[in-house]
Amino acid sequence: MGSSIFTKALAATLAFLSTPSLARPQDVPRQVVLDRDTENILTIAQPVYPSVTLGSIKPRGWLLNEMQLSADGLAGNMHDFYRFVQKSMWLGGDSEYSTLHESAPYWFNGLVPLAFTLGNSRLESQVSSFLDYILEHQADDGWLGPETTPQTRGLWGRCYILLGLMQYAEADKGQTDRIVDAMHRYVELVHSMLEDNFTGLIIKEGDVFDSDGFGLARAHEMHIPLIWLLENYPRNNSQIILETLNLMIEGNKEANIDWRDFWVEGVYPEVVYAPRAQSYSWLFTHAVNMAEGLRFPLAIYLTTKDESLKTQTRTAVDLLAKWHKSVAGTIIGDEFITDLNPSRGAELCTTAELMFSLAFIYQYLGDNDLADWVELAAFNALPGQMSPNWWAHQYVQQENQPWSRQLSEQPQMWQNVGPRGNVFGLEPNYPCCTVNHPQAYPKFVANSYVRTGDGIAHVLLSPSQISTTVNGAVQNIVADTTYPFGLDITYTITAGSDFAFYVRVPSWANPSSTYTGPGSNSKEPISPSGQSLQKFDIPKGESTISISFQTDPRVEYRANNTAAIYYGPLLYSLAIDFNETAIQPWAYDGSGVLDSSTTTEHTHDHIIEPTGEVPWNIAIDPSQIKVVQNQNQDLPSPVWDYGAPPIELRVAAVEIDWPLAFDSAADPPSQPTLTGKAFSARFVPFGSAKIHMAHLPVVQLELVDLS
Repeated sequence: MGSSIFTKALAATLAFLSTPSLARPQDVPRQVVLDRDTENILTIAQPVYPSVTLGSIKPRGWLLNEMQLSADGLAGNMHDFYRFVQKSMWLGGDSEYSTLHESAPYWFNGLVPLAFTLGNSRLESQVSSFLDYILEHQADDGWLGPETTPQTRGLWGRCYILLGLMQYAEADKGQTDRIVDAMHRYVELVHSMLEDNFTGLIIKEGDVFDSDGFGLARAHEMHIPLIWLLENYPRNNSQIILETLNLMIEGNKEANIDWRDFWVEGVYPEVVYAPRAQSYSWLFTHAVNMAEGLRFPLAIYLTTKDESLKTQTRTAVDLLAKWHKSVAGTIIGDEFITDLNPSRGAELCTTAELMFSLAFIYQYLGDNDLADWVELAAFNALPGQMSPNWWAHQYVQQENQPWSRQLSEQPQMWQNVGPRGNVFGLEPNYPCCTVNHPQAYPKFVANSYVRTGDGIAHVLLSPSQISTTVNGAVQNIVADTTYPFGLDITYTITAGSDFAFYVRVPSWANPSSTYTGPGSNSKEPISPSGQSLQKFDIPKGESTISISFQTDPRVEYRANNTAAIYYGPLLYSLAIDFNETAIQPWAYDGSGVLDSSTTTEHTHDHIIEPTGEVPWNIAIDPSQIKVVQNQNQDLPSPVWDYGAPPIELRVAAVEIDWPLAFDSAADPPSQPTLTGKAFSARFVPFGSAKIHMAHLPVVQLELVDLS
């Protein structure tokens, strides 16, 4: 189709302005001169709050322990035993679960930030060997990956390879040149493929790389690494990079998979049931696609600076939150969105992708509720889908899930999930979640601090530390806290120069929240800016800041007389005692038990059944809630184990008649029949309750002793 869709100015890219010597500090807008004669300049849109270099931020406390458990668990060991990584075609093997060949790219994209954030030499060795293999086996024409024919070469899997390469190049400067060289060779090939009637993106007769079209729904994923390449290492290729980005979006439009047509009030679906009589592609209603598709308008905004795309991004977030946001902070979609039925479930991939999307969007919009939402997913949905030792995961997490086992009845309430979907295991359903979940906490950490115009802001709160340069001097900030289990944070700052430090104030924090600033021992009331940032002027030298957030239990009422209960950033769920049985893991396709060639002594499927000592079928009276705090501030590890978190709730509750549907809890009854006496129910953080009831009917009860 040629490059006629672009302006002549774009075609006249100047090579001498594309050299690495023009690289600028991260917080300064990058400019690309498109035409020397007309002085036509493209300025890449910069975020409100730019991120910092991977590896600058380190986890501490409970978060460090959890990420180490991940490194010691599935994430850090798949390279050595799991067939879809160890024997991936990307490493010369023949084991793939999909023609997308996405398993190793997913794994690489998550393992790179996990390895370099922890500074874990074993994991760094894994990603280093993978990096060496794929770069040494890059095809002569620039192709990255094992495919050798046009019919097998799909672009989607390479998007995550590029994301992994971008992160690697940031974290290990010794590898930057060879990574950048490989990326440029690849981009030049992709540009020629896309010019040839969108080869590799739009399926043609005989193609076998993406029969469902997932690559089209995720075409914008190439923008983040290629914009990074354009800004930092354009290497005389500015024109080709820009045209490649535009061609990816043109391909979306050509195939009618343009998210700008979907994130529109009146088009976006409130509820969707099968059969799906809809004017748009089913790809839009796939929950993982949707979590990634939130980034689509901003991807285009980066080069166009069209402010309407930022507005549409805000609209997209609001539509999603209104119609398909789970009480645990993810997207209800099994794998497709339907309604807000709490038994539907949410895919683990969705949680991981949503966390990254919202953190990315927050940096461009700066809206406080976006960061609140990242924390909600990070402290509820994510840990609720992982076993405490990080060796097993769920495929779908149900808000109301009184047991975790193979469900017996067919058809199920799920749209596209097998009967073992809520089991904690190695691959309880499609293996994408096995290989994709490792990115969640590392990218949370990597985006937890951001740059401001005059300093640094801590925006995704957690125990952590950062060392980075501001105003030409090194600034070291250490955040000691048990957040979200405790709501106090102490910052110890060693400043190489004066700078501004900001702390995000969550929207749930009461006005009675206080701080003690540098050089003062008196408590002052929190007084955040319009974007909910509390500013501190940090002098050169040593400083200490103490923040104490105050809050009360809060109730979120939902449809049909139901509610969920929160305290701070944590969702609370009925504590259900259980019996757990570990069995050999089953294959994701239900064909039987996996053999020892792709399992270890640590990999099991876990059958979790309630003991029956406390009824799961309850209604609650949200007017009667008591906070119970364990005064011991030493958090156990793993902190997301059942009974481990130090703060619980007591809630007035009563047993009700609650029927089953498809071997799971049916929709919450809107007018429940009471079958027992009111009692004080123990509620624990959702992330620690591997079977749980969190989206519950509401009733009014007599006064209950909650002591």
